Amino acid sequence: MYIPIAQPSLGNEENDAVLAVLASGMIAQGPVTAAFEEEFAAYCGAPHAVAVSNGTTALHAALLAAGVGPKDEVVVPAFSFFATASVVSMCNARPVFADVDAATATIDPADVLAKVGPKTKAVIGVHLYGQPCDAGAIREICDDKGLVFIEDAAQAHGATYQGKKTGSLGDLACFSFYATKNMATGEGGMVTTASDEYDAQLRRTINHGQSEKYLHTELGYNYRMTDINAAIGRAQLAKLDDFNCRRQENAAYYNTHITAPGLVLPSVAPGRTHIWHQYSLRLTDAFPLAREEFMAYLRERGVGCAVHYPIALPRQPYYTGAAACPVAEALAASVLSIPVHPNVTDEGRAYICETINGVI
Repeated sequence: MYIPIAQPSLGNEENDAVLAVLASGMIAQGPVTAAFEEEFAAYCGAPHAVAVSNGTTALHAALLAAGVGPKDEVVVPAFSFFATASVVSMCNARPVFADVDAATATIDPADVLAKVGPKTKAVIGVHLYGQPCDAGAIREICDDKGLVFIEDAAQAHGATYQGKKTGSLGDLACFSFYATKNMATGEGGMVTTASDEYDAQLRRTINHGQSEKYLHTELGYNYRMTDINAAIGRAQLAKLDDFNCRRQENAAYYNTHITAPGLVLPSVAPGRTHIWHQYSLRLTDAFPLAREEFMAYLRERGVGCAVHYPIALPRQPYYTGAAACPVAEALAASVLSIPVHPNVTDEGRAYICETINGVI
């Protein structure tokens, strides 16, 4: 048996949707992309959605729409994928790292407040592993300080906070449809917003700064999504709730069947629904194997695994000199993800638990 750490769930619906686009002759951005934007906005409960080429361009375009530029600072979590910080640098602004909550691994509002300064323009809250950050607390800080709240929802399609879906919690929200995400288009992304002004700015930014065809009023980029990607996205969106439900079933099974001592199982904060982009264990000193030894043990037995993420952002070489964030650094040294995707069968998840428990 081999169970990969991630596996896209693609079927006939995606095949048929792509073939229909190819037959239409409109394979760049067109009516299918527009339909995907409308459907995704409705799903999130946001008035606007702008389809883009990937999750990184979604974040970059959102920061530009928010007016982030040279001499500005943006508070970001110290524990996330590199793009959460690098997009700030792409705007010639400075990322300021806030530590994360030990229980949820999401950005700590108390440390956000401590890191806000006179140059702060925005805060990026990452909904890590599929669990929303404390968006209410971040929203309150941003409103009080006059800052833009940007959701990095790349891992949280369909998760909720206090009954509201990600994508409707901040001023702007950014999604990724990379191949391993809860819904995938291969590459692709989306920015949602309630603001007409942000929507208009985003559409100029992703289309070479055009206010109308061949009239370029500002510097922009080619960040557009194609109808091919959008066709896959529409088919995936129709299945997303079922995908998430299966991930939740798998996570619930792990929570009751992984019993090996020395492992800390993930938790869900009150008022939040977790859609389990990753199921991430934490190894303690009481666990009998070091992390690399444990990974080798799992892989030898056909269980895929990965570390998300092995280096806290302030310790990345590009950000040498950034202030320490001890919780993020402790997480980077101890987390390990196991398969939780919808293609993990009942037999497979039972095998994963037996294999983990068999370490002792």
